[in-house]
Amino acid sequence: MYRIGELAKLADVTPDTIRYYEKQQMMDHDIRTEGGFRLYSDNDLQRLRFIRYARQLGFTLEAIRELLVDPHRSGASYLSGVEGDRSGAIK
Repeated sequence: MYRIGELAKLADVTPDTIRYYEKQQMMDHDIRTEGGFRLYSDNDLQRLRFIRYARQLGFTLEAIRELLVDPHRSGASYLSGVEGDRSGAIK
């Protein structure tokens, strides 16, 4: 388990970025220490890395949120929209 600062360092983001993603319902923080500190798992680290990678590929935060909720349906609809945008730009 990681505290927010440790997770941020491993994922190369700031703790504020993690808090922002939590507010955007892209990450959870269900586990806390007795002192109230957030604790994160390896799954949380992988999720955060996925978000960062998707951002680097040009996905919007809204599209990433949709992918995290329903990866099959949302991913296809997002890619379909990107394909339409690109074909329109080529014409």
